[in-house]
Amino acid sequence: MDTAERFRTAVEEHDLTALDELFTEDVRFHSPVKYAPFDGLPAVKGLFGVLLRTFEDFRYVGRLDGTAETGAGGGRVPSAALFFRAAVNGREIHGVDLLQFDGAGRIEEFTVMVRPQSAVHALGEAVTAALVAEGIVPDPAARG
Repeated sequence: MDTAERFRTAVEEHDLTALDELFTEDVRFHSPVKYAPFDGLPAVKGLFGVLLRTFEDFRYVGRLDGTAETGAGGGRVPSAALFFRAAVNGREIHGVDLLQFDGAGRIEEFTVMVRPQSAVHALGEAVTAALVAEGIVPDPAARG
């Protein structure tokens, strides 16, 4: 089973420990609701814990494989796109997980894209509240 399929299985089974073998230590996660990426395995695993609790009826519905230019090194690397459907607070989400792999086949860069805008907003609110509650990110309301 390749990395993308192992990742899919880990997500569907809510198996966060499996991510240790699938992500590089310096994995970078680009979120649809936060400008700055999440960097490093601990931050990305923390985010995934929140996401797995936030999404309702999460399921993968398709996959494409190819190559893509990575943001980290600029070169083309093996990549996979996993299409998903889910809901957040009753709003249906259509999304794509874009996985880019290093030379050993581990995920080094991960980008999520979702639609529609109303679902992006609901996802952003739910995930931000959970990330703040768990101390993964600072409270944006505390700035000032």
